[in-house]
Amino acid sequence: MIRRPRSIILIAGMAVMLAMPGACKAAFTLFSVGGDNTTSSIQATVDQFRDALGNPNNGNAPGPLPDGRREINWDGGGATTATQTGTPLDAFLNIRGSRYTTPGTGFLQTPLNAPELLNINPSYGTTFNFFSPLRIFTPLGSNITEVTFFIPGTNGASPATVSGFGVVFTDVDLANTTRLEFFDVNGTQLFSANALPGTVPNGSFSFLGAIATAGEQIARVRITTGTTALGSNDNPSAGVDVVAMDDVFYSEPVPEPASLTLLGLGLAGVIGLGRRLRQWAR
Repeated sequence: MIRRPRSIILIAGMAVMLAMPGACKAAFTLFSVGGDNTTSSIQATVDQFRDALGNPNNGNAPGPLPDGRREINWDGGGATTATQTGTPLDAFLNIRGSRYTTPGTGFLQTPLNAPELLNINPSYGTTFNFFSPLRIFTPLGSNITEVTFFIPGTNGASPATVSGFGVVFTDVDLANTTRLEFFDVNGTQLFSANALPGTVPNGSFSFLGAIATAGEQIARVRITTGTTALGSNDNPSAGVDVVAMDDVFYSEPVPEPASLTLLGLGLAGVIGLGRRLRQWAR
């Protein structure tokens, strides 16, 4: 009987572990506030988050840039009408390095009085509020939005990561229903937190954001807005919380870390070693 070289297999397994990022050590600084229906009720926290991400606002400049941040306010340079798109939403892919997807049918960027919003539910004109005039942002057919990152100016050719991300929400009524989740390049969750509810029944603002403090790199963000997709009446007493978004902020996208490449090389080596061991043991 041939004895299998278990010690060698153990060493190979250790090589894979060393190649994987230390997601279990993730650490983030949280920025969170629930306000009333005035922008001033959350403005200080939003500005603190902006400053922590870095200055300046890099706008549509090609990247990667050494510092600064990116912002999206959904207002289309002063657009006064609604824009409805499918998924993915790539309007900001090349110019600001972010792509938006949803399990639903698409996205709506809309003023509060637009037919595209009011035809879904006439009450939404007063349920929601805009942080920056005039449009808010929401997925359609789902309450889930996912964001991935790319180097601005590469039109999606160069995947990227960010170190911080934050969102302004409108009309968060219930605790533990609206949240942000961050994932690394391997799909490991780095962070999860719930937005604080607003302090008034309609049109309130909440802000939630976080910035990595130990070098973690965010490859994907999952945003959960309330308990349901647009369509239902907002009815917190019955457990129904309909939530929309406004401004989004994130750090300057940078190239994906080399750890993923290292992991791929480590796995390839382990697979090759495993094949050789099986042949040797026959």
